[in-house]
Amino acid sequence: MRFAPPNPLRIADRASGLNALSVRSYNERLVLSLLLQNEGISRMEIGEKTGLSAQTASVIVRSLEQEGLVSQGEAQRGRVGPPTIPLSLNPEGAYAVGVGFSRRRIDIALIDFIGTVRFHKQLPADEANPFPQSSDLLGAIGQAMTSLPVEARSRVAGIGLAVPDEVDAMAATRNGSSTSLKALQGEIEEQSKLPVFVQNDITAVAGGESMFGVAKPLNDYLFFYLGARLQSRLILNHQIYKGNSSASFDHGLVRLESELTRRGRPSEIIWSSSPEWPDLGEAYSEWLGECSNRLKASISALTQFVEFRTVVLSSYAPQKIAKALCADIGREFPDIQALPARVTISPKAVGAASLPFSSRFMIQ
Repeated sequence: MRFAPPNPLRIADRASGLNALSVRSYNERLVLSLLLQNEGISRMEIGEKTGLSAQTASVIVRSLEQEGLVSQGEAQRGRVGPPTIPLSLNPEGAYAVGVGFSRRRIDIALIDFIGTVRFHKQLPADEANPFPQSSDLLGAIGQAMTSLPVEARSRVAGIGLAVPDEVDAMAATRNGSSTSLKALQGEIEEQSKLPVFVQNDITAVAGGESMFGVAKPLNDYLFFYLGARLQSRLILNHQIYKGNSSASFDHGLVRLESELTRRGRPSEIIWSSSPEWPDLGEAYSEWLGECSNRLKASISALTQFVEFRTVVLSSYAPQKIAKALCADIGREFPDIQALPARVTISPKAVGAASLPFSSRFMIQ
């Protein structure tokens, strides 16, 4: 089974380039990783940040431009010497499809090379049957592919699957074996003729936010994902740490659903992708307070052992929830910056789609 690397592979700012011809692939990844983090830098800056010679950097950039992965901006004039030409990743240079598995839904997204969602679709999910009919999933992946112009479809780098640990475990129990996920991966690869990368869903979300979101410039931070449950990852020096425990708390949307059901109020809206929720009354207010307290308790416990200055909170729920929780964290911890995640359209699917990019283009 092909597993994607577990970490956001964003270390170009602290890596050194090698000029030997035999490691040109590494150098190309180095330049692409640097451009992911630093939009609009020049060839000279690429050489300075990577340690590559000016000639090597120029050759690599020219090659990447010819392949359509890198594009030039308008020449910047007004400085001493010749005008500088800013370089960036070409959004249309590569695409990837991501599939995010959740308790009540499965999200399929296609993103471009800078993380913009170009296609998004949802399939219903059943807790007792975590994987959909493969024909339905393959059909949705096919729709994502055909949403691109014909000439762009050859630029799809691969497909990522972001799978919760418990979903794979449930599938294995149901089928009497542990091959469910492997079989699905193999079927998708056979039908799509593309490599399929698998990763834990929360790790994938953290990697996607690190690659495309507010965490892009951060070395160290604490990451939370608010979904069916509240889960966390610790990122230190760009490496994602899951820890030995499940790091999962029963303060997510399942708790809110239970409270709404107990009070006779509808709860379907919380599992949708609606950008706004109607007034859910006291059940919502109480749940939000409990969730905030759980977040603050986790942060307080961890700060006794690890020094970090930033918390990133991701969720597919309306962004006002993440903003409210981040504001509470900021009031409790004035020295910690709490940031709502930037990836808000299906973070799991976008995180899954980032896996082919990490594995095929970025520093490992």
